Amino acid sequence: MKAWELTKDLLRNTKPVVRTEEEQTWDATQLMNSQDAMVALFWKSNVPGSAAPEYLMAAALQSLENKGYVLAPYNDLLDQGYAALAKDDFETLYVMDTRLRTLMAAAQPDPNHPSQQTLRYGSWEEFDAATSWPEAVAVDPTTAEFTDRIRGGWLAQLVGAAAGTALEGYSAENIAEAFGPIRDYVRQPNTYNDDITFELAFLEAFGEKGHAVTSTDIAERWTSMIPMGWSAEQVALNNIRRGVLPPLTGVIDNPFDEWIGGQMRGTICGMVAPGNAREAARLAYLDAQISAAGNGILGEVFNAVLAARAFVVSDSKSLLTSTIALFSPATEYGAVLAFALNACKTAKDWQSAWALCDAEYVEYNWIHVYPNAAAQVVALWFGEGDFDRTLEIICGIGHDVDCNAAQILCVLACQQGSGIIAERWSKPLLAGDIVTYMRRPAKIAFDDLVGQTVEAVKRWR
Repeated sequence: MKAWELTKDLLRNTKPVVRTEEEQTWDATQLMNSQDAMVALFWKSNVPGSAAPEYLMAAALQSLENKGYVLAPYNDLLDQGYAALAKDDFETLYVMDTRLRTLMAAAQPDPNHPSQQTLRYGSWEEFDAATSWPEAVAVDPTTAEFTDRIRGGWLAQLVGAAAGTALEGYSAENIAEAFGPIRDYVRQPNTYNDDITFELAFLEAFGEKGHAVTSTDIAERWTSMIPMGWSAEQVALNNIRRGVLPPLTGVIDNPFDEWIGGQMRGTICGMVAPGNAREAARLAYLDAQISAAGNGILGEVFNAVLAARAFVVSDSKSLLTSTIALFSPATEYGAVLAFALNACKTAKDWQSAWALCDAEYVEYNWIHVYPNAAAQVVALWFGEGDFDRTLEIICGIGHDVDCNAAQILCVLACQQGSGIIAERWSKPLLAGDIVTYMRRPAKIAFDDLVGQTVEAVKRWR
């Protein structure tokens, strides 16, 4: 049926009714309250798991300046907006919000800014052509060992996310002061976080399409399965739901395109392409460009390649250094990896190495990909393949802890199997189903997740 026929039938076949006064009254209160809550959340919020404060409006301005965009003076607008929020003056807040968004939309890159003088790949093909990938090594997905490594990878992600959720958004110094070394959960752990959500959407798309999966296939899973995101992922969801397709979903109205959203979901791409760094990178690029661009895409590729090569490279430092070597220091992301690795090689301990990185990237938001990429390098280097030690370091560093811990601990478990995860970490998380905030699956049994992943690899190898 054509659209005009449907609307014609609706008009012709609908009989008039008379509504009561109560039925015909428009009550916009609920809608206004919902809209007010959303705009307030963008200006000031607290991370659900850790209660750390975050100011997304300020962070959006910060992110554009990090990339070398020139913004018109905004200090007064920002101050007026926060003053209005403090007084629940939403009329003024909406005006300030609109003015700042208009200001950001008009921002132009400064060609002389250091960030604008670095390399940003415009496509997978460009990145692929510039990279010398290691030869793929065949991995047999039918073995019990492979299933155990996948089991370990997912379990490590759940452990890292659960341990880190209570700590994200805080500095290394404040975590140390409050908790000391992180050698156990600081509160009752759970599986409810966004780290696994987007990976489940990718896994479902990959399970259906295999290596022929496209960014649009994955984006359709986002909009059908995931009700909401944060920063770049919410921008992407908004774009998808108004008919924009990747890669435009990651760049339109998105000041957060080089944040951690891609990097936090990279390992699933490596888990379904074990031993094949190039294919893991390609899948990660497709997935990342839904909500990221430039260095934000490289963050997801980095973790995907680490995970894929973890199945065939047994030494954690060798895995780290040889993977870093794939990323050109002409890109800012590659330069961050190189800086962090050099800090590790010259510092006496992880605290000293992290202090160097923290000072180098102090102008970046704690959710930006750069300080968190550096944190991963420091933890993998000084963790030396030990699960507990690596967890202690990555949790002790702070910043976006749950994303970082989930990814690098997954890499270690894919490398060594589930036996490296002590029962004190795993037992509380395996007592019931994995609980998500997705439409589907709202819950999933851990063994079913492992089986779904293994079967997808078998089907499409």
